[in-house]
Amino acid sequence: MKTLYIECKMGAAGDMLMGALTELIPSKADFVEKMNAIGMPGIEVMAEETTKCGVKGTHVHVFVHGEEEGCEHEHGHHHHEHEHHSMADIENIIDGLKVSDKVKSDAKEIYKLIAAAESDVHGLPVCDVHFHEVGAMDAIADIVGNCMLMEEIGAEKIVASPINVGSGSVKCAHGILPVPAPATCEILRGIPYYSNDIDSELCTPTGAAILRYFAESFGPMPLLKMEKVGAGMGNKDFIRANCIRVFMGEDAAAGRDTVCELSANLDDMTGEAIGFAAETLLAEGALDAYTTPITMKKSRPAVMLSCICKLEDADRMAALMLKHTTTAGVRKQVFERYILDRSEEVKHTPDGDIRVKKYSGCGVSREKAEYDDLARIAKETGKSLEEIKW
Repeated sequence: MKTLYIECKMGAAGDMLMGALTELIPSKADFVEKMNAIGMPGIEVMAEETTKCGVKGTHVHVFVHGEEEGCEHEHGHHHHEHEHHSMADIENIIDGLKVSDKVKSDAKEIYKLIAAAESDVHGLPVCDVHFHEVGAMDAIADIVGNCMLMEEIGAEKIVASPINVGSGSVKCAHGILPVPAPATCEILRGIPYYSNDIDSELCTPTGAAILRYFAESFGPMPLLKMEKVGAGMGNKDFIRANCIRVFMGEDAAAGRDTVCELSANLDDMTGEAIGFAAETLLAEGALDAYTTPITMKKSRPAVMLSCICKLEDADRMAALMLKHTTTAGVRKQVFERYILDRSEEVKHTPDGDIRVKKYSGCGVSREKAEYDDLARIAKETGKSLEEIKW
């Protein structure tokens, strides 16, 4: 599986990520030429090779009517003498660009994350949030550029590290704000981030929104067969190299993943109530839910309810088990499991369409018809399950 890992030890900014991703594609110059030809009004993009603490990388400059965005403009809802843009204006600008429909859709969804955060911070409806022209256009360029690069790279899986947000304070139109800025905090809600001794804003709202949209998980680097590495450089100089690094390779852990098993012992519920709890877990996204007959203390017959779920769903599933059962506690275990690649296709048969699940990997290849489809056809035709040809 083609996997992209984004290392955010020095935060996340749109231009830095764009610079890093340009180092993963065949031609950086072709990308810059495309960016300058997609029709962004007043925008000029330039990429240059630079070094930070002896590390070579790419710095991407975005000029809006000849003005390069600075960190004092990063926090969207400003009141300057310049023109302002509403969310509707920004969507119209993106819709008018000479890029694919996927890039347009991705870019608008990312900008919606920023607008929603600004809305929450300032207590305004999204439709009333306005963005200072230079900041808005710079963010559009960063977002669209990253979306174009993500489309070209075509990673099947994207993982990011926990994000270093920096520390101290940042100046914006509303005054001096603590780092991370309020809008950044809103965008990063539920995402692991931290602060260290770098006295600067390292993670901008734009960078946070791009990562939130594209990364499917946040944590340590997965096991990769490395193919390419890119570094995107920031404007400022610190004691540490001010860069985002990206790593592209094949997932060396393909065929394995990690899951949680949640369980609770129940000796005072009816079978129907336990069944309802299991059905609820499955309906809410559990990978599996099942019961096991057990004997508890004093030889009481009981049932153990177990739920297999993804790591990120464990807290939610545990809360559902506590809600829908009489238990006072839920046990949690984390397991690594071996898995086959899975796909599904529809086979057209004389009796009707049947979904077929296919499994492959580890020298195994097999397929299985979906029971619900076989049962439906059996009821409609009067045939037995074995008589239905698929």
